[in-house]
Amino acid sequence: MPFAVTILGSNSAIPVYGRHHTAQHLHIQNHHFLLDCGEGTQLRLQEFGLKAQRLEAIFISHLHGDHYLGLMGLLSSLHLQGRTKEIHLFGPPQLSEILTIQLRYSDTTFRYPLHFHPLTMAGGEVIYENKKITVTTLALQHRIPCVGFVFAEKPHPFRLNKDRLPAGIKPGEIALLKKGEDVPDGHGGTKYAANDMTLGRRKARSYAYCTDTLYLPELAESIKGVDMLYHEATFLTEKELKATKTYHATAGQAAQLARDAGVQTLLLGHFSARYKDLAPLEEEARKIFPRSYLALEGETFNINNG
Repeated sequence: MPFAVTILGSNSAIPVYGRHHTAQHLHIQNHHFLLDCGEGTQLRLQEFGLKAQRLEAIFISHLHGDHYLGLMGLLSSLHLQGRTKEIHLFGPPQLSEILTIQLRYSDTTFRYPLHFHPLTMAGGEVIYENKKITVTTLALQHRIPCVGFVFAEKPHPFRLNKDRLPAGIKPGEIALLKKGEDVPDGHGGTKYAANDMTLGRRKARSYAYCTDTLYLPELAESIKGVDMLYHEATFLTEKELKATKTYHATAGQAAQLARDAGVQTLLLGHFSARYKDLAPLEEEARKIFPRSYLALEGETFNINNG
């Protein structure tokens, strides 16, 4: 089952050089999510063959325009295209007022239910959960309140060893084996042992999304061991002072965090408009953390579960 991140926008405040404002599409098993929604996000979805109608939830990290100004256009298009299925929106509390004003003065009522979930903008809060995944917030430090998100799969069922399953085994017995439980024989013994009938679980995967923030070494504990980390890398180290003043991070700092947290892969994004050539940012990060990659628009990064 897929666990894939597609980059829709990777630039910071000013879109230049064919790079657009922040947005990512996340496909986990049969679920589809949007992380931030900068200007032009709905066009990027079309360009990369991703269907906005399949989105179940949208997560907005903070209220700087390059992270949410595409939201109203996307929501309006879903309405005009006849969507009736509900959609969930998570974001700063003030986002509700922003949307309400726009809907009021355009005399618009969406034909689908839009459920807004205001965030406390604190870390460690489980804000979304279904049978397959949980989403938890990360406390970031930016000029205005900002959070990151960790998407984590719940433990997978045990895989059945089909070569060892007997004929006539009952659905309820299979359900127990998938939980890793032995099937009792009704007389105090074991009819089928889970160790004999299963091949173990597939690895549960995880993705951490850390957009606009100062370098926070303490964040390593909250994202320890995630499979993939996206972390802003607005500047090179030579501009570290500017990064600190503007509450951003450098490529080197993102790499240091990835190394300290023991993640598998680092994606670098939220690039400053000052950089036409992004290769130096990747090179800087790889000196510290070799598995660093540029979050280039249109690229899809897959997390395998072995």
